[in-house]
Amino acid sequence: MNGGTEVLHGARPHLLGVTLSCRNGEEWRSDRLILNKEVISPAGTRKFLPFLNTVAEDFVAFMHRQVRKNSRGSLTVDLYHDLFRFTLEASSYALYGERLGLLEESPKPESQEFISAVETMLQTTLPLLFTPPGVMRWVNNRLWQEHLKAWDTIFNHADKCIQNIYQEFCLGKPRKYSGIMAELLVQAELPLDSIKANVTELTAGGVDTVSAPLGHTGYPQGGGTRMLRHGLRGSRGEAAASLFSALSSRLYPVGITIQRYPLRDVVLQNYCVPAGTLCQVALYSMGRSPAVFKDPEQYQPSRWLGKEDNSFKALAFGFGSRQCIGRRLAEAEMTLFLMHILKNFKIDTVSKEDLHTIYSFILKPEKPPRLTFRPID
Repeated sequence: MNGGTEVLHGARPHLLGVTLSCRNGEEWRSDRLILNKEVISPAGTRKFLPFLNTVAEDFVAFMHRQVRKNSRGSLTVDLYHDLFRFTLEASSYALYGERLGLLEESPKPESQEFISAVETMLQTTLPLLFTPPGVMRWVNNRLWQEHLKAWDTIFNHADKCIQNIYQEFCLGKPRKYSGIMAELLVQAELPLDSIKANVTELTAGGVDTVSAPLGHTGYPQGGGTRMLRHGLRGSRGEAAASLFSALSSRLYPVGITIQRYPLRDVVLQNYCVPAGTLCQVALYSMGRSPAVFKDPEQYQPSRWLGKEDNSFKALAFGFGSRQCIGRRLAEAEMTLFLMHILKNFKIDTVSKEDLHTIYSFILKPEKPPRLTFRPID
């Protein structure tokens, strides 16, 4: 299957999913089309939306509990770790059909182990992108072993979920929607190893790439949260997702570039780009360019809801057949989170300065902003 094994999976005999595979052959396309039905199509998205909505409601309840512990009736906090837990809880529920309990006061030890493994995997991946594995094993064997152990824990979690799903089948319980993995197993259109590889990649890739933009969204210049709350009063679905894109992905894209290799020669303004040339779009620069966006430094959600053609201006999730397979999952998580939070809390920032960002596998705040939450009566 598509590309064999992958060293960033911990040098273990695990298949690559469609996200990490660099191939574009018929096998890759076939797998991608099968996954699209459950992960990115409107019909597939509607099935896992209730799962994400439940976790978003639970996070609001979690925040209310934290506020009640404060005699001032408000809560000033750096939300980074809480957002990380929210996104892992939400995506795991949609993917595996099981709750981890990360929003509870005392999460189970196995859930703590899983979230620690995901954090370690993300932290150790960056140096491995720039250092050959053989060299890393010699120069920093401890980091290499931590990376292996983290991936082992992540894949073991997937194995346990698969076993639980099969047990449900064997017990003959009434069939109901139990998450993306269960649907893929029931359809049996993909081999088991391929299902596990793709679901695991979605788990690993969807945490920081959702929690980081959510952290930025609470920190807009010019009263952006008030503008977003006003827009959400009459917005649903696609409109709400567009508002989110306006408030975060443009100025603070998680990935700083989009790369493509054209399959045929392309002529742009009398300049020929030969087939096979690496072409990169600098998303951070494009999102702040006055040649692309009027008043680019300002948050203007209305710019996404008018009649202006915004094609190929919001490319945070890529485009075409290679666009992020977890796009709808991420957009739904972020949209539902914002809708529930902004209906329940007023949010203020401690500092009004623009955020300084750093590149650490993804673009993230150098120092996560501190936000003040006040319940809306």
